[in-house]
Amino acid sequence: MAGSAARGTVGLALCGDVMLGRGIDQILPHPGDPALREPYVRDARGYVALAEDAAGVQVPHPAPPEWPWGEALRAMDEQAPDAVRLLNLETSVTTSADFEPGKGIHYRMHPANLPCLAAARPDVCVLANNHVLDFGRRGLAETLEALAGAGLRTAGAGRDADRAGRPAAVPLPADGGTPRGQRGQRGRVLVFALAMPSAGVPLEWGATARRAGVDFLPGPSAQAADVLAHRIGQARRPGDLVVVSLHWGSNWGWEIPPDHVTFAHALIDGGADVVHGHSSHHPRPPEVYRGKLVLYGCGDLVNDYEGIAGYEEFRDDLRLCHLARLEPDTGRLAELRMVPLRARGLRLEHASGGETEWLRRTLTAAARPFGTHLSTDKDGNLALHR
Repeated sequence: MAGSAARGTVGLALCGDVMLGRGIDQILPHPGDPALREPYVRDARGYVALAEDAAGVQVPHPAPPEWPWGEALRAMDEQAPDAVRLLNLETSVTTSADFEPGKGIHYRMHPANLPCLAAARPDVCVLANNHVLDFGRRGLAETLEALAGAGLRTAGAGRDADRAGRPAAVPLPADGGTPRGQRGQRGRVLVFALAMPSAGVPLEWGATARRAGVDFLPGPSAQAADVLAHRIGQARRPGDLVVVSLHWGSNWGWEIPPDHVTFAHALIDGGADVVHGHSSHHPRPPEVYRGKLVLYGCGDLVNDYEGIAGYEEFRDDLRLCHLARLEPDTGRLAELRMVPLRARGLRLEHASGGETEWLRRTLTAAARPFGTHLSTDKDGNLALHR
C-alpha cells in the first residue's frame, strides 16, 4: 500500500456479497445441477447466456477458478497484501436438492468448486445471510463441512446457537505494527456476524440450542445493541480489533434508515471497531463515527446479475472492494480506499474513469448527512475524507 497510513496499521479488505452459485457455479470446472425453481428462469445456464449477451463476450466453459474475481485479486494482492480479508458468502455449498419452500431464488455452488472461493484467500466467510439455508439444514450442514474441510473460517452460522454466535478469530502477525495484549499474546481480528429479517432472513432460520441456523437478530434495537456489546466484552482480549458484520436492509436505495444509523452508532459505542454491512446490491455511503468505520452496505462483489433488467439507475454492475487501515491500539480508521470494479462477462475488471467518477459523485451526495466525501486518488481508487 502506498502512503504513510500503512505503516503501523492493521489492514482489512471488506467485501460485500459474494454469490458463487447459479450462473457462476455453471462456468466453473465442476458445475452442479443447473435446475432452478424461479418464475422466469428454470436453468442456471440461462444466467450465463444473459451475461454473455450483455457483455458481448463469450465466457470460457469451464473458466479457471479465479475467473469471477478478475482484477479484484490483483488489487487486494498489490494494494493490501497484509489485510485480513472478510466477505459475505451468500450461497449454499451443497449438492442438496432440498429447495427451501416459499423462496423465489435459491443459490448453491458445488462443493468441488470451492477452489473459486479459495482463490480469494478469505480469512473469514460470513454465513449469516438470506441464502445460506436455501437448501435447508442439510444444505447448511454440507456447507459448514465443506468450508471447514477447505480450511476456511466462518462466522454467523453453525450447528447450534452457541456455534452460530461464536466470533471468528483471525490472529494478527506478531510484528511491530500489530497490537499486543497482556503477556505478549498476539492481537486478533474478531468477526461477529448476524442476519436480520430486513434482508429477507426468516425467523425460522435462526439457530437454537437444538437447531442449526444463523445468528439471527430480530432488528436493530437498543436491547440488541446492548446484548452485542456484552458479547463483545466477553470475547475481547487486550489487543483485539472487533468487526460486526450485519446482513440487513433492502436491496436498493441510497438513504440509510435512521434506526440503522442509531444501531451502528450503538455498536461502536459498545466496543465494535468496524460495522461491516451488506445486503444492498450496490454500495451505500460510508460513515466515520467517533473515528470508527461504518459501512452500511458494501454492495455485491461477485454475482451473476449481468443482463437482468431493472434498477439500472443504481448501476449494480459497478462494485467496490473496501480496503481499510485501522490504528492498532484504538481501532480508529486511519485510511479507507475503495477499488472501483465493473462486472463484465462474469468477471471483475477495473471500472473506467467515467464510472469511477459516477460512483464518487453519487456516494458523496448520499454521504452528505454523515459529513464525509470521496475523492479519487492517483491510482484511480476512491478515498474517504471526513
